[in-house]
Order: sequence, then structure tokens, then C-alpha cells
Amino acid sequence: MRNRTWLLLFFLGVLASAAWAQIENKPSFPRFNFDAGGGYGIGRGAAGSFAGNSFFGEGGAGVNFSRIFGFNAEYMYYDLTVRPNVALNQGLQTTSGALHAVSLNGIVRPPVRLGRYSAYGIFGVGFYDRRETSSTAAVFQDAPCRPVWVWWDIQCNPKGNVTFTQSLGTLSKVAGGYNFGGGITYDLNRWHKAKVFGEFRYHKAYQSDVETIVMPISVGLRW
Repeated sequence: MRNRTWLLLFFLGVLASAAWAQIENKPSFPRFNFDAGGGYGIGRGAAGSFAGNSFFGEGGAGVNFSRIFGFNAEYMYYDLTVRPNVALNQGLQTTSGALHAVSLNGIVRPPVRLGRYSAYGIFGVGFYDRRETSSTAAVFQDAPCRPVWVWWDIQCNPKGNVTFTQSLGTLSKVAGGYNFGGGITYDLNRWHKAKVFGEFRYHKAYQSDVETIVMPISVGLRW
């Protein structure tokens, strides 16, 4: 945890230094960038099998180094609640879950524009906290293991049975990961030069039990 804190402080220091340099030099392009949006995400692997497709929201802020290159820090909330039919078939009671992602991203904007339309690419790294909660009190020794229980770290033997009585409750798994994608913006020429954007991203996190892969498709505003 201490190493993560220092890493976050380091990147925040880089962003602050870059922002100060932009202010001092008074560039002809916007010094800062902001975004807010949300939409519908496609789950893959375990996320797709257990939670399916989900809604999400995101927001970020950063610094532009030039008209082409920028940087931002971004937060994403992605619903990862286990689907009711999966919970029913695999021995779970009431469940809830979410993926909390904090990432640092590079933004590339090609200089070519088509009227009010322009494109951009985005890529970055970050930390992903997958948190799942179930009201199921316990799973008992020798009970047949269920695939979705991997999100609660339930230990099973080679025969596919629970090794000892274990509780589900709430489990959080934090891991590093990466994302990449791109989008198209449309200049509104209002609201402080806001731009409507449509974007596709791919996120992958390396949790110790099973990887978490989601592909958010979002719309929103960028400045």
C-alpha cells in the first residue's frame, strides 16, 4: 500500500509540474482537459460469464502538453453485480459488486480534423479494485464448488469440492492493469468549448484469482 501511495504522489507531482509549466508559458491550446461520461460495458471472461454486460460511469482531469499530446487521471465505476440467474443457479443469495478503477492515461489527438469532428486515442495503466458482496452466510465443507465462487476466493480440492467451511461475505481484490481505446469528438462551440464524445475502451486487470476484462462504450463531454 505504501508503494502505491508513493507512486500516486509521484504521478500527481508530474501532473502538477506540467500544469505549472503550461501556466508559465501561456500556450495557445487549452492547458487542462476534463471528461465526464458513461454508458454500457461489455464483459469478457469471468466478468462476462458472471455479471454479463453492465452500466458504468467515468470522469477525469489532466494536462495538455501540446495540441496533440495530453495526460489525464481518471476514475471509473463499473457495475459487476452477479446476474440473478447466475446467483440462483450457483448457490448465491443477494449479491452486489463493482469494479473501481483509477488510471493514468496518455491522450493522442491527430492534427487532422473533419469540420467539427476529430479523433483521439487513449492508453494507460492503473489500479483496479473488484469488490463483491453476498448475503450467503457460508459454503460448507465437501459442497460442490461453483465457478462464480472464485470471486470470493473459496478454496476447492482437486475433486471439485469445498475444502473446509468458508464464508462469502465481502471480498475486495486490487490489482494492476491497463487500458487502451479511442473515440471521436464533435465540437459544440459552447459550454466553454465542450465536445461531445463517443468512445470505446478495453480494460484488463490482473487479479490473483481470475483476470477482469471489460470493454466500456461511453458517451459524454470533453473539454
